[in-house]
Amino acid sequence: MAALGRLAPGLGRPLLRPAGSPEAAAGRRWARALRRSPVRVLPPQEERGAAAEARRGPAEPRPPPAVERRSGGPGLWYEKAAAGDRRLGKVVTIAKSRKFRDHHGKVLLEGHRLIKDALEAGAVLQTLFFSTVGHLKELPEAELKRANLVKVKFEDIKSWSDLITPQGLIGIFSKPDHAKMAYPAAQLNNSLPVVLICDNIRDPGNLGTILRSAAGAGCEKVLLAKGCVDPWEPKVLRAGMGAHFRVPIVANLDWESVPSHLPAGARVWVADNKDPGSQIETGFTSGSASGSGAVPRNVRAPVKSQPEAHPSESEDGEGAVGARVPELAAQCYYENWVQTPVAVVIGGETHGLSPDALHLAASTGGRRLVIPVVPGVDSLNSAIAAAVVLFEGKRQLLRRHKQEDERQKFPVVG
Repeated sequence: MAALGRLAPGLGRPLLRPAGSPEAAAGRRWARALRRSPVRVLPPQEERGAAAEARRGPAEPRPPPAVERRSGGPGLWYEKAAAGDRRLGKVVTIAKSRKFRDHHGKVLLEGHRLIKDALEAGAVLQTLFFSTVGHLKELPEAELKRANLVKVKFEDIKSWSDLITPQGLIGIFSKPDHAKMAYPAAQLNNSLPVVLICDNIRDPGNLGTILRSAAGAGCEKVLLAKGCVDPWEPKVLRAGMGAHFRVPIVANLDWESVPSHLPAGARVWVADNKDPGSQIETGFTSGSASGSGAVPRNVRAPVKSQPEAHPSESEDGEGAVGARVPELAAQCYYENWVQTPVAVVIGGETHGLSPDALHLAASTGGRRLVIPVVPGVDSLNSAIAAAVVLFEGKRQLLRRHKQEDERQKFPVVG
């Protein structure tokens, strides 16, 4: 027994205490407390998770692992990513590609204004990367609850971003459908019966600026023929400044399907920079490509949308037949040309207007709208030409409406 009372190795107290010692009395009190409040045995982790899910109920969303509750936003959960997580950077990089947009039906939006406009228009947010919780307070909370929210370091977003001054917000959305968007009421109330058709607009900055002008002028919709740059490319989105969620955009259209997206009886006009007194030769013109829609030199393309196209006897190596360009009368853009409904075609700076666009204009009784430029200046930028023509069309429409209102208020008594 004396041996049992020796000190245990490495400890400063003996293993057994005398019966009357204070330590022994304390041990008995601890044993009685243990009988009154036995130790609770925890079930395995998966069973605890199932029990918590049952108590929470089906209506309450289950928080993701390792999440924090947003202050001031009840029921809003977000994950906190580790700094420098390369997996997230790879996701953002892939989301910028056209293959990701086309195959997975998702687009990447960056910046507070663009993301807020998208959410208010009804676009579906899948994942939001943000650097500070304050960013969440500026967005619709109901829409955020349906998305995966991931808090990351601002340095990480800065490394993923294409912007010079990132705002700390990057969202991955389901690719918006123009037919399901809820466009702003102010935009709809000021909409004009004008449709813009983009033909061979391949520069992202130009297309984004054109979309912004179309929204500002109040176009009814914008049609993008095949050959135009993808409107959901990041550079187009940045240049558009939210226009994607203010005006319907129908992209990647064959020229055969363009008429089905136009109002009944619409006349199609094409923007040009040639002298209104000049004549269009039968066949292809020899002028250079123009940003405001001049016909490019030596264009050879099949025209399927119009039965009056006359194929030439020769074919090129790929089997495409040459197409004759119809003659179109010309007039200056500031002369009266808006007879609703109306559509305007803007051609790209490199390839200009396609023969299909000219045939569509000819079949509807449209003309060339000429923007006169100083001799020696080759052409206007496509985005500038679009703004000039669209806002002139708006001016003519508003003037006509004003004249009609005055006639109704002050009818002429004969």
